[in-house]
Amino acid sequence: MKLHATPIEGLAIVKLNVHGDARGFFVERFHEAKFAEAGLPTHYAQDNHSRSAPGVLRGLHWQDDPPQGKLVGVTRGRVWDVVVDIRKGSPTFGKHFGLELSDLNGLLLWIPPGFAHGFCVLDDEPADMLYKVTAPYNPKGEGGVRFDDPDLNVPWPVDIKKAVISQRDQSLPYWREWLNS
Repeated sequence: MKLHATPIEGLAIVKLNVHGDARGFFVERFHEAKFAEAGLPTHYAQDNHSRSAPGVLRGLHWQDDPPQGKLVGVTRGRVWDVVVDIRKGSPTFGKHFGLELSDLNGLLLWIPPGFAHGFCVLDDEPADMLYKVTAPYNPKGEGGVRFDDPDLNVPWPVDIKKAVISQRDQSLPYWREWLNS
């Protein structure tokens, strides 16, 4: 396992060691001692698994009560994963970072508390994402902003006019509305 920094402080790419041959592959998705050595959290309160159909775009969401960090990775398919720094006072406040996560590339993304998160499915097959989260889910403590906010200008690699987007995500506030709330 190797940890790679990103342009946004605290956000990290975890490159797993994938051992593959003609039969398939094996990978350790979490190893407590290796995560501790890399300075990543080793205690998680909950594991989540989501499946998204082709064409789905989800986000941008966060939970701040209690603050929730996420270790995310894909176990089936490919997604474009995006985070936005919502930590007021951060030098990268309002900036986004994205990368492809797939069942084959051996990448995880550590998203500390203080980031909005979203993703879109890249293939004509469903995508399964696993999340290890540092705090239990609290629907009253979650928030979000629109995936298509012009101020954030997230470069989604899919046609967002054709994407399958929940009514909830379509009704999230825009960035400036959230800032002024």
